[in-house]
Parts: sequence; structure tokens; C-alpha cells
Amino acid sequence: MNKAFPAGIALLAAAILQVSLAPHLAVFGVVPNLIFLVVVTLALAEGPVAGGVSGFVGGLLFDLIGTSVVGPYALVFTLVGYAAGMLSANMFAEGWLLPVSVVAIASLTAELSYGVVLVVLGMSTTFWRDIITVMIPSALYHTVLAVLAYPWLARILRPDRQMRSFRRLA
Repeated sequence: MNKAFPAGIALLAAAILQVSLAPHLAVFGVVPNLIFLVVVTLALAEGPVAGGVSGFVGGLLFDLIGTSVVGPYALVFTLVGYAAGMLSANMFAEGWLLPVSVVAIASLTAELSYGVVLVVLGMSTTFWRDIITVMIPSALYHTVLAVLAYPWLARILRPDRQMRSFRRLA
């Protein structure tokens, strides 16, 4: 219960920022997914179970914010959060490059998975065009934001481990 409170506050703050700030941070039509960044950071800080649970909650929040069908982001974020959380044992032993690389791969995986889910549901016919125009730029944008946000989010969400510098997070 002690760790759930900061995680819940972080997800709620990310949802509020997603609605209020993220649309103004759009670059070439790509809006950052701040909830996704919090989910992956929670997964890397706390492990696969916390990553899966925060992925489900964050994905559900993101689905409820949008105007599309409810559920696809909850499914995708749950799987991506769990998978990223499986790498949590190595995150604080390395520098900043490994977490940022995980965010890049997780973002691309999440975007592609969401596109596949929409195709399966019959809601998207522009999958191949979206790979170039939305999915890859979104993954790059999330990677740049992770370089800026991961050290701060990890400090807030993992107060029991001191991070001495940006270069070395342990």
C-alpha cells in the first residue's frame, strides 16, 4: 500500500497533464503520451507486477480520455508495462542509457501493438502509413522525453534508492 500511493498520484498527475499540457507539446502532429512514460518508469522502478497493474490503470485512463473504443490501450500498456518491468532488476545498476533504450523499444512496441489491435477491430485501414507518420515519430518523441523525465520520475517513484547523478542512477 505504501508504494501504491505515489504510483497512483503519478498516474493521476500524468492523466491531468495528458489532457491539459500534452496537446500543446505536439511536434509535427505527434502528441506525447505522458501516461505511457509514467507506466514504463513505474515498471522499471518496481517490477513486472507493478508495471502490469500500472499499465492497465494507465491504459484505461488513456482510453477514457480519448474518443475511441475503451480497452485497446489498457491491453497494450498492461503487456508493455509487464515486459518492461521484467528488466527492473538491472535498471538501477546501469546508467541512463539502458532505461532510455527500454523506453524507445517499449514505445515502438506499444504503438505497433495498438495499431495491430485497431486493425483487428476493423477500426484502421491506414496501418502502413501510420507506421511512418505516427508510430516511429511517436517512439522517437517518447525517447527524447524519457531522457528528460526518467531521472526525475525514478527519483520520485523510487525514494528508497538514492540516485546520485544523471550519469549513474544507482
